[in-house]
Amino acid sequence: MTAEGATTSVVDVRHRYAFAVLGSIQITLIFTLSTIAVPLPRIGREFGLQRPDLILLSAAYGLTFAGLLLLGGRLADRYGGRRTLTVGLALFAAASAVAPFSPGIGTLIAARFAQGAGAAVVAPAAMAVLRVTFPSPAAYRRAIATWGGLSVLGATAGNLLSGVILSLLSWRWTFAPPLAVAVAALFLTSRSLPPTAPNRGRALDLTGALLATAGIVLTSYGLVVTDTRPWSSAGVFVPLLGGSALLVAFLCAERRVRDPLLPIAFLLDQRRALALAAIALSACGTAMTFVVLSLHLQQARDWSPLQTSAAFVPFAVALIASGRVAGPLIIRYGAKAVTTAGLGTGAAGLALLALTGLDAHIPYVYGLLPGLVLLPAGAAASFGGAAVLTAEGVPQQRTGLAGSVLNSAMELGPTVLFAVLLTLGSDARSLGVTGIALATLALLNHRSTK
Repeated sequence: MTAEGATTSVVDVRHRYAFAVLGSIQITLIFTLSTIAVPLPRIGREFGLQRPDLILLSAAYGLTFAGLLLLGGRLADRYGGRRTLTVGLALFAAASAVAPFSPGIGTLIAARFAQGAGAAVVAPAAMAVLRVTFPSPAAYRRAIATWGGLSVLGATAGNLLSGVILSLLSWRWTFAPPLAVAVAALFLTSRSLPPTAPNRGRALDLTGALLATAGIVLTSYGLVVTDTRPWSSAGVFVPLLGGSALLVAFLCAERRVRDPLLPIAFLLDQRRALALAAIALSACGTAMTFVVLSLHLQQARDWSPLQTSAAFVPFAVALIASGRVAGPLIIRYGAKAVTTAGLGTGAAGLALLALTGLDAHIPYVYGLLPGLVLLPAGAAASFGGAAVLTAEGVPQQRTGLAGSVLNSAMELGPTVLFAVLLTLGSDARSLGVTGIALATLALLNHRSTK
């Protein structure tokens, strides 16, 4: 081997090592979002909670995660990805250490809010570091294609592992994996990740950050509580109205500042808008499937938490397999084609689940398994392709912005869209309408001119 070849080999190993660290962080952020779903009934019994308390506990992490992402992206662009990543990991680790020792629901909800705040800083910073790690456009394209599927992998891992932990140990141990990964990542960040240059010339736009955060949190909360309150109640109407007003004020304010937190033109690009919609809808479909089928298997079929987790093993296998081939397919056929095919495949999976998956008289192999294979295969492909379409053409100094918008779509799908679609009257109808939405988006993406 020549000296040049040996140097290239060492660089490739370092890049793969850095991607493994960053990828593990991204998986853990979404793992932490989904891992609370299975233990909720036991937490409720231990603390004597009513359904509204459980809804708030379930949503707390996602509310601050989604609400603070735009600010997190600006912090990463202004102060440098690696430095911001370290700060966010420290906050995430501290909250993860407090949560399992919570003496009551108040401390536990506060810890979940703090975890989400840390995640909102970490997620865009990790993408900023990823951009510096792979400076070559071709290498970055391959990396971001794989990156897109990591979130749904994290959600799957959260549901699978939480069921195993709950069967063997207390629900408090579900916070151990996020804490372990965060501590390990803090140790490895300075040793395995490249430094990123700050851009001190960028203003923080604190007014925009405050308006966006408050608007997203209030609107998301209003939609989440529709599970327990009617749309006409003050508990739903007031936060929805207030949040919507704040978001309108945010958009107006962004038009007047020199360096906006979220340039409107960034979202108006047709290719990027369709890609973000694909991410949000795919995330919504997978989250809905986990929640609806977890309840169905345990309530209608009387399965244990461990059996329920085992039912999703084929989901995980299909997800990993599709994620591995998504990158090469994107290189060969293009991100747009792979996104379209993924959306169509996911739509077929949801349609099968809506038609046969919720019939307790149809065996698992015939009723659930086909949909549990097609949905993740399509979701991984659409996530990978849409992530490339979202990040393509974004200058390096705005990678944090791209990361915050991409993660916002991932978070708002399982919260906002999920809350709206669950009000359609039945679980089968919710799954079916989500499948129709994915198929419609696939058609729009196919016919787009860019």
